[in-house]
Amino acid sequence: MWIWPLTCFNIITRRAYSSTDLAVNTSRPLCCNPQIIGEGKVTKKVVHPPKSLYFRQCYTIFSMSITFAVIQERKSPPDKRVVLTPKACAQISAQFPEANIIVETSDIRIFPDQSYQSLGFQVCDDISDAAVLIGVKEVPIAQLIPGKSYFFFSHTIKKQPYNRDLLRAVLEKNIRLYDHETLVNTQGHRIIGFGYYAGVVGAYNGFRAFGLKQQLFSLPKAVSLPNREALNQQLLAITLPAIKIVLTGKGRVGSGAKEILDFLKIEEVSVDSFLHKHYDHAVYVQLDALDYNARTDGKQLGMQDFFDHPENYHSTFTQFAAVADFFIAGHFYAKGAPFLFSRSDAKDPAFKIKVVADISCDVDGPVATTIRASTIAKPIYGYHPQKEKEVDYRDPDAIAVMAVDNLPCELSMDASEGFAAQFVKHVIPAFFNGDASGILARALMTEDGQLTPAFSYLQDYVDGI
Repeated sequence: MWIWPLTCFNIITRRAYSSTDLAVNTSRPLCCNPQIIGEGKVTKKVVHPPKSLYFRQCYTIFSMSITFAVIQERKSPPDKRVVLTPKACAQISAQFPEANIIVETSDIRIFPDQSYQSLGFQVCDDISDAAVLIGVKEVPIAQLIPGKSYFFFSHTIKKQPYNRDLLRAVLEKNIRLYDHETLVNTQGHRIIGFGYYAGVVGAYNGFRAFGLKQQLFSLPKAVSLPNREALNQQLLAITLPAIKIVLTGKGRVGSGAKEILDFLKIEEVSVDSFLHKHYDHAVYVQLDALDYNARTDGKQLGMQDFFDHPENYHSTFTQFAAVADFFIAGHFYAKGAPFLFSRSDAKDPAFKIKVVADISCDVDGPVATTIRASTIAKPIYGYHPQKEKEVDYRDPDAIAVMAVDNLPCELSMDASEGFAAQFVKHVIPAFFNGDASGILARALMTEDGQLTPAFSYLQDYVDGI
């Protein structure tokens, strides 16, 4: 009888996902004290797995044969991405002969069933023999198999109300849940995510919106293109006027967006030059949090102070809005931080921005023009600043808004390959080396029908309090 190894661990990490690196992106939770959720105090304190005799004894259990299942995505709208590509499965089998991989049949996955079968992997309807089930999006409650271990984005760690019943079901079904967002290193930084591809597609979609809004060019939707190379080829065909572009965020999302700007050979300039110089060609500036936030008392106390005390800061973003034509929002916003700009700010005649690509997509939040999420099918809408309502983005008085909230889905093949490479590198080995770096122990949210200590801050959420 196969014994699940992770019952050997009761590892505590201090983490509160409501307080994150405000300046970076949506893809890098830090370890925080759950007693101060909402106060923004980043502690980065992690209690590492003990190297005890009990721990070492578990190593032999980890080395036993384990069956992994690539599960079918069932959330609507359909998601074509996958955590383990056929190539990734082959790499796992070659590196870890103890690993057995089966694939649940799917007619929507970007990699068809035959691509797995051709490499010798079993594709089937019944995956109940697998111990570890791996997917991308939330698994519908009715499809959860009791007693299994699951990897997927549960969208529960920030106490999202719409998924409370999902977490309750996970507990009731005695499931061991690992959320992809909880896979962090010893410093509490996420080691895996789709943020980079969100940045790439979001920037591309932003340029598409700009071209349509200004009637300069018409790019095809990213979702209609087979891969990143095809996306790049489309970008090579466009010509930009002398515009100023402001990009916020320097994490995975911001890095992906920056890569598109650099690919287009748009000149990057300093904050001072962006604000005060005139250019006869397109330029951009990439901003970190303290470039557009300042303490109300005028003191300069550094980034950590901003993380610790965001309530002491106010936004200075309007100085950029007064000279920029196009805004790409790739920052992470956490509770308590100042909004970048308000609806009132957008009404000011000095507010110049006409196109917003809100990759972060915090509805009714720090980017006031984002009044709803848009969709891959209809990615652009207009926001009328004076009327404070949605209009056709082609309205001369409208700000065109692109706020798709599942951008990596538009580049499913590349996003899947990038994610799979990181999952194979960082996560799979932990099942066969005794979880030497503690990745699995830190990420485990539920066990034996209970929240693990690191995620006990979710108990009131589960209880509906």
